Amino acid sequence: KLQLKGTAEAVVGEVRSFTIDEGNAVLENTTMGNAGRTYQQGIDESNVSLEVYWDQADAQQLVLDAGAEIDWEISPSGTASTVKYYSGTGIVTNKSITSSFDGMVEASFTIQGGTVTEAAHS
Repeated sequence: KLQLKGTAEAVVGEVRSFTIDEGNAVLENTTMGNAGRTYQQGIDESNVSLEVYWDQADAQQLVLDAGAEIDWEISPSGTASTVKYYSGTGIVTNKSITSSFDGMVEASFTIQGGTVTEAAHS
């Protein structure tokens, strides 16, 4: 389940797959005279990729335009009590709609953001 948060929370329909990539920028802080390179932790970064069957009647898919700033929440294993979910904020950096003569119309979206929060449903 992928849910966009805002004034009214709503679920994005027709989701086929998603990926949450979390990372942390590493900053080099080597100085002259060091025997080897040294690094320090930087700031969090994340990318969420979403693959869906395109549905122009799905208002939440229509919100995912390039440049849109969104809050998101993904519940990979459902929403039962104590089940983990992930959330964050980001900007839609890519929207792609594709089709072939013998297939469904599909869309993919990429959301770039910062810290991903992990919590459990209560």
